[in-house]
Amino acid sequence: MGSKTSPQLPGKWQVLCMLSLCCWGWVSGQLRYSVVEESEPGTLVGNVAQDLGLKVTDLLSRRLRLGSEENGRYFSLSLMNGALAVNQKIDRESLCGASTSCLLPVQVVTEHPLELIRVEIEILDLNDNSPSFASPQREMRISESAAPGTRFPLDSAQDPDVGSNTVSFYTLSPNSHFSLNVKTLKDGKLFPELVLEQPLDREAQARHQLVLTAVDGGTPALSGTTLISVIVLDINDNAPTFQHSVLRVGLPENAPMGTLLLRLNATDPDEGTNGHLDYSFGDHTSEAVRNLFSLDPSSGAIHVLGPVDFEESNFYEIHARARDQGQPAMEGHCVIQVDVGDANDNAPEVLLASLVNPVLESTPVGTVVGLFNVRDRDSGKNGEVSLDISPDLPFQIKPSENHYSLLTSQPLDREATSHYIIELLASDAGSPPLHKHLIIRLNISDVNDNAPHFTHHLYTAYIPENRPPGSLLCTVSASDADTGDNARLTYSIVGSQIQGAPASSFVYVNPEDGRVFAQRTFDYELLQMLQIVVGVRDSGSPPLHANTSLHVFVLDQNDNAPAVLHPRPGREHSAPQRLPRSAPPGSLVTKVTAVDADAGHNAWLSYSLLPQSTAPGLFLVSTHTGEVRTARALLEDDSDTQQVVVLVRDNGDPSLSSTATVLLVLEDEDLEEMPKSSDFLTQPPERSDLTLYLIVALATVSLLSLVTFTFLSAKCLQGHADGDGGGGQCCGRQDSPSPDFYKQSSPNLQVSSDGTLKYMEVTLRPTDSRSHCYRTCFSPASDGSDFTFLRPLSVQQPSALALEPDAFRSRSNTLREPSQQAPPNTDWRFSQAQRPGTSGSQNGDDTGTWPNNQFDTEMLQAMILASASEAADGSSTLGGGAGTMGLSARYGPQFTLQHVPDYRQNVYIPGSNATLTNAAGKRDGKAPAGGNGNKKKSGKKEKK
Repeated sequence: MGSKTSPQLPGKWQVLCMLSLCCWGWVSGQLRYSVVEESEPGTLVGNVAQDLGLKVTDLLSRRLRLGSEENGRYFSLSLMNGALAVNQKIDRESLCGASTSCLLPVQVVTEHPLELIRVEIEILDLNDNSPSFASPQREMRISESAAPGTRFPLDSAQDPDVGSNTVSFYTLSPNSHFSLNVKTLKDGKLFPELVLEQPLDREAQARHQLVLTAVDGGTPALSGTTLISVIVLDINDNAPTFQHSVLRVGLPENAPMGTLLLRLNATDPDEGTNGHLDYSFGDHTSEAVRNLFSLDPSSGAIHVLGPVDFEESNFYEIHARARDQGQPAMEGHCVIQVDVGDANDNAPEVLLASLVNPVLESTPVGTVVGLFNVRDRDSGKNGEVSLDISPDLPFQIKPSENHYSLLTSQPLDREATSHYIIELLASDAGSPPLHKHLIIRLNISDVNDNAPHFTHHLYTAYIPENRPPGSLLCTVSASDADTGDNARLTYSIVGSQIQGAPASSFVYVNPEDGRVFAQRTFDYELLQMLQIVVGVRDSGSPPLHANTSLHVFVLDQNDNAPAVLHPRPGREHSAPQRLPRSAPPGSLVTKVTAVDADAGHNAWLSYSLLPQSTAPGLFLVSTHTGEVRTARALLEDDSDTQQVVVLVRDNGDPSLSSTATVLLVLEDEDLEEMPKSSDFLTQPPERSDLTLYLIVALATVSLLSLVTFTFLSAKCLQGHADGDGGGGQCCGRQDSPSPDFYKQSSPNLQVSSDGTLKYMEVTLRPTDSRSHCYRTCFSPASDGSDFTFLRPLSVQQPSALALEPDAFRSRSNTLREPSQQAPPNTDWRFSQAQRPGTSGSQNGDDTGTWPNNQFDTEMLQAMILASASEAADGSSTLGGGAGTMGLSARYGPQFTLQHVPDYRQNVYIPGSNATLTNAAGKRDGKAPAGGNGNKKKSGKKEKK
């Protein structure tokens, strides 16, 4: 209930009262009431009628009412009792605001009389409003560099209430960095302040949340709060930092370009530009690292920029830094240590330290000829190297402490292999392993360990006689498996004697190329063959040498005309031959004997009559034997003196000839029975019983020879089976026959059963104690019934041939071995058709057969010559007639004699003291005593 005092009305209500007074013209006293705000409607404020002294009964008549509608908004006046009540809730803060007092004027009007009564109603404050801040949240930005004690003003809280119901104090939530200070202004208002108690660290706490509370003085007290967010402003007070100051990473060798090594992650607790970092290489980073790696300034990523080679460097150190953008800028540093992992990317290497090149072929086995070093730039297993050598070589590899040695493992032979291609293979232990090849050409130097070797063990040369000196005979060729000076050959004639003169006087050999030249002109009639030893010597140290045999055969040329032995040429007054006129046709008149010093075909003689003869048709001459016979019976009108001219011609090309003139005196005496030549015989002479005996003896000897040959063959085969090189050859030709090879070779003349002279050559060559070799040569004209006993003849010295009287038994007489023999046949190496100087057998006509051997010819010519001599002196003891020495007419004087003076002096006639020389003397009228008697006896025996 309001009080009765009339409070001072507020201005608004004063205006209303004045207006009312103006209207009504009268104003009474003033009433004052108070009422609490927010009172419920109907709340009694006061009884105006009572306070004015009005009667309740008069109220209606006086029409008691409020003076304005504005007054009726908040209050109501009852006419029944004059009570003033609250019409609606009144909010003091909306009516009076922050004013300390709040008076609400109300006018009450009464009529009869009209009165205006002022009534002031004080609205009493009720603590119905809490303190409030202008914003429920507030942000404050304080630099972290703010000094402690710094004050920061805060917003004050507002409370519509007044008096004690207004804000009475402030409180701040607890905080170690801040405190609250409240100032009181002159008007009594409170002003809060935020005080910095400790330095701020944005990196430690960037935001501080504070709650400021304002509390009023009402009962109960009401409060209001606000949230204060203190944002700490950053300053660049932190340098960038790395998690680790040293980082260690691994990187494989040969990593591709662009490979990410790592990404740097530096931190800066600052914010903004103070915390924005840029990465770069530090000042201590080498240029090599800068070329090998790249660093992204924004992301801090490090990539491989170049080739990574473990062998170049297995460790890298990268200095990196991070710099912020603050003012001033701050930096952080770290070191990245990069370990490069090895990869097996390097093949091993083989280094030649020393090599003996060339190597002597006489180097002993086990000699070191080379030293090698091996290396591999890789490490660990990748750097372990083994060295191998190609197989099938006479070398081996021997490992040492820090190198390898190349040794000989087998004897070396330059002649077999002049050089070796050695391939060394180095392999490491990596996975996969790598290899390296080293190829070496190792030459083998020569030592003089091979003697020269001739292409042939025997050389044969032929030179026609009368060739001028300097003629090329042949070329001997030798080879030497060595090389250089060891193979530089020099040819020479090895000292030997030929007919008492050095061999070098006969031939000359070019020491450089082995060409052999004749030193003189050769005469076949004096020398038929030369046996020369040619030597070759190399230029090594010591020198080695070899020899070969050279047989030079002198080929006969037709340079000698036939020589007539009978009748003696040049004797113009020689006694004429006597011929009975009763001689029947075919009677032997005489025999022209001639010889030719040539050989072979050049010595084949033929006889013919020349037209210069007195009566060419009266006589005939045997083409081969030279026998002159009557062609018809002599007539009375034939001249008593006849001259027969015989032409003797050889078979050379061109042929040479001589003539022989025979003077004949025709007589009327009876002619003794004369033997007819076999050239004119129609039937061969009958053979005696001795032929049967000879056949039986020949069969017996043949059987014995077969048994002996079988035994020797078995021994030879056994020698071959035993591998005996020296005695294992029987009857085989050796490549290089020794000078004694034919020591037991000699021709032998035999007299056949029919009185003809046969020729046989026997060669006896003992090769060792177990085997013997025999060679027999028979004349192709020998008959099957002829048989002779043979003995080997020595050929140590050439000598004459003698005929012993006791050598002739019955009709099969054998020519015995003399104390000295003629030179051996020099054609032992050739078959009959290959012998030099002859052409083998001549296809003769039906009157005779040509000889087959030069020696055969010579010996038979000697026999014929002796026969001719006997015919001249009548002293023949060999039987037969007309000096034929028992020879068949087939073997006539056509067989030539090469060395006429030698044979005439050396041939001995059995049963007589005459030689060929003596026989010639007899023709000159110097016949020895007793010659005629011997001739008669021989004639009688022949007739029997």
